[in-house]
Amino acid sequence: MNARLQPCPPALQHAIAQLDRMLRTFGNRYPDDTSQRLHYQLRQQGEHAPGANVGWTSGFWPGMLWLGYELTGWKHFRDAASVQATDFAHRLEGGIDLDHHDLGFLYLLSNVAADRIARLPGARATALAAADRLLGRFLPGAGVIQAWGKLDNPKERGRVIVDCVMNLPLLHWASATSGDPAYKAAARSHLLRTCDYLVRPDGSTCHTYYFDADTGAPLREVTHQGLADSSCWSRGQAWALYGLVLNHHHLPGLGLLDTAMRVADYFLDHLPPDQIALWDLGLAHDSGEPRDSSANTIAACGLLELANQLPPGAQKQHYAAAGKRLVEALTRHCAGVWPDAGGLLTHGTYHRLANLGVEECTLWGDYYYLEALARLHYGWISYDR
Repeated sequence: MNARLQPCPPALQHAIAQLDRMLRTFGNRYPDDTSQRLHYQLRQQGEHAPGANVGWTSGFWPGMLWLGYELTGWKHFRDAASVQATDFAHRLEGGIDLDHHDLGFLYLLSNVAADRIARLPGARATALAAADRLLGRFLPGAGVIQAWGKLDNPKERGRVIVDCVMNLPLLHWASATSGDPAYKAAARSHLLRTCDYLVRPDGSTCHTYYFDADTGAPLREVTHQGLADSSCWSRGQAWALYGLVLNHHHLPGLGLLDTAMRVADYFLDHLPPDQIALWDLGLAHDSGEPRDSSANTIAACGLLELANQLPPGAQKQHYAAAGKRLVEALTRHCAGVWPDAGGLLTHGTYHRLANLGVEECTLWGDYYYLEALARLHYGWISYDR
């Protein structure tokens, strides 16, 4: 480990070792969304070559490598992440699999990181172009960013999903970098509508919501990955918690921190005794249904950042302790151990009802586990600042 970070906590040292093994396996190619029998294979999607840069999760791979470089100073992490930042520029230029709102996940962790950490030539321009593409998904009549599909797709038109709050920091970064307020204005509008319609009075969240794309009239809430339309999908709740806190830093006047605390309280109140969330928070703790450790990693990052933004006092201590407790539970119950597991974190669930990535490592779960450890032990801050 880099001398400036010694002594390295054992959990973080172990996670870095797992990441290093992954890099030796995949090099400049991309692991799949989830593992198979706890070992990642090359990413497969449609007619694209194995290991190609496609899908919504591929940005978590360079994200882990940039984090690994920050934590260790190891040059091979930086070199690999730099190659992938250039690859993401090519993906944007080619318009490859970009008809969705997850441009924040893709370009914050690849090119914004590359600009902030390494001042990589062209990275800033690439990230700004990605922000332009995300802004292009804003529906002025509805005041929201459409989640999926082309904007004239009748099935997806006017649909938003709770995950989108995690992609909005790319727009805040773009406004701060370019001086153009249009990016932040779109993010602000989307956040207000999210808080009004996707966060319920009890602090739970719905997964997706439809608005009339032309008038903005609220239509209906529908789940995509949760147990039911009225239930609370665990990872969606975690996305909401973390995303609201990240956005509060850029828009402190919207009251997002108060909403984030309600969301956090609901998440924490519905955890089983081992503190690892089931894949839907509406499930009985003794149901035998699988956990989703990736929901915990995201929530842990959100709780630690929430505590960081609160003033000194009981609330700050409460949420900091909760974040630490979730990280410690993940390390105790879910940390991947070679050779049984090739990823950083086990017991993840991608899409339970589709039987996709159940009880596996997930690329985003691995990333946010590493980020949570970096936040907990070294006060790491996100790349959009």
